[in-house]
Amino acid sequence: MQTHFSLAQLADPDNAVSEQILRSCVHCGFCLATCPTYTVLGDELDSPRGRIYQIKSMLEGGGPAPASVARHLDRCLSCLSCMTTCPSGVHYMHLVDHGRAVVEKTYRRPLQDRAIRALLAAVLPRPRLFRLALIGAMAARPVAGLLPKRLRAMLALAPRRLPPPSPVDRPQVFAAEGVRKRRVALLSGCAQTVLDPGINESTIRLLTRHGVEVVVAPGAGCCGSLTHHMGREEAALASARANIEAWGRVVEEGGLDAIVVNTSGCGTTVKDYGHMFRADPAWAGRAARVSALAKDVTELMDEVGLQPPARPTGQAVAYHSACSMQHGQRIAAPPRRLLAAAGFELREVPDGHLCCGSAGTYNLLQPEIADELRARKVRAVESTGAAMVAAGNIGCITQIGLGTALPVVHTVELLDWATGGPRPAALDAA
Repeated sequence: MQTHFSLAQLADPDNAVSEQILRSCVHCGFCLATCPTYTVLGDELDSPRGRIYQIKSMLEGGGPAPASVARHLDRCLSCLSCMTTCPSGVHYMHLVDHGRAVVEKTYRRPLQDRAIRALLAAVLPRPRLFRLALIGAMAARPVAGLLPKRLRAMLALAPRRLPPPSPVDRPQVFAAEGVRKRRVALLSGCAQTVLDPGINESTIRLLTRHGVEVVVAPGAGCCGSLTHHMGREEAALASARANIEAWGRVVEEGGLDAIVVNTSGCGTTVKDYGHMFRADPAWAGRAARVSALAKDVTELMDEVGLQPPARPTGQAVAYHSACSMQHGQRIAAPPRRLLAAAGFELREVPDGHLCCGSAGTYNLLQPEIADELRARKVRAVESTGAAMVAAGNIGCITQIGLGTALPVVHTVELLDWATGGPRPAALDAA
């Protein structure tokens, strides 16, 4: 793609990166067929190729972002299926992230939109506030019909009950059982600790049972992805700096073999810290080291090797590979190998490359499209005839679970159960 940036524009490091990405696009259109929003809406402006043209025009033209560009970038899920499909290696993720940051800085949204986005950015990354917000949402459910459409959609996503906070999410060290093979830091996260603290509990049991010492570092928290994908750069970078500092102290105290992430959306962002801080001399080196250490929990367990199952399993499991797992991190084989080694019968989901509609805050901000994508995903999952669904991302677990009676559990919960841990609560509920 031909570009027309001025030298002054290219002096901005973000523009310079985006210009190189734009030039790598050859207009082939292969991305359209695998773009979830294009398959739903049929509008090329809601496809990767269409958004690339809009970002190019916005960046070259300068000035405030047009409302139309904001609308079409808002509809992008950042599922990154286009990156898996693209024959030219267009790094759409960095381009759309830059485009969203420009929109956030230069476009003045309608008041209601600004208020909702500010509320989500303030509440979701803070577990205590998020818990209070969910309690309020559950209390407001009886009067949901009186609320604006957007708020009704948010209430529909709130769980029917909240599990109590887990003690494992407090800063501490969990000793490895037997001979220590690895020492890792675990990203506890933010929203996941409220919605399903059992995932971190299963992760810690699974890792320590396999000889891995687990550190929950003081000062580590939200990875920054929720605000990052809303274009709120400073908030995202502040979260990232806190994690980089927290894990840096752990490295200094006793070293780390890995930083383990059990939410694939967070893992994609942590692995991108090096890029996010590339132009900041004070943080670039430390950020790159953190990105190099980051691993999804299934990557690490695939390296360590799974113990033989402690109990017979054999249940048929539909494995949903989150977009951030298969497209963002390009992790395909490890989760499947581990589930098979644990004795489960793995069933692939048709059209598994298409997003379920969760995508961070997407199902809160774009509920109509998200609901259509969830309906499609649920039909595909249920067509497998599996007894349960496994996924590696809390957003997907929540989103799919709202549309099916099948239990939807995290992959580590099944691996923990198979190797000696408790039966996942979702299976008992089902």
